[in-house]
Amino acid sequence: MLLPAKAEVARQLRQYRAWERMMLAAPADRRIRSTFEDSGYTLCVLMGKRCAREAADAAERYLRTTLVSYLREEPEYLREKPGRTGPRTVTRRGPPAPDRRSPAGR
Repeated sequence: MLLPAKAEVARQLRQYRAWERMMLAAPADRRIRSTFEDSGYTLCVLMGKRCAREAADAAERYLRTTLVSYLREEPEYLREKPGRTGPRTVTRRGPPAPDRRSPAGR
């Protein structure tokens, strides 16, 4: 997993928080709401999260910790899945055997 530069994360988090304050002050303003949602999306992409709140929390954790400790706190892409008992195997499939017919070629 590639992580963004801390300076970029800090800049995006500041923008997100500023637009959040403006959106809370004027919730009916569509331009402010749209820009707030755009800044949340950018933060989601940077931090690899699906929700802007999770992305903001992850950005704050990332900025206050070292890279190693952040990766220890965010092990979801490394963590073993429940019920899995060993290394993940990858099955590779080749082209169909020449003597077999595909269901589409009936």
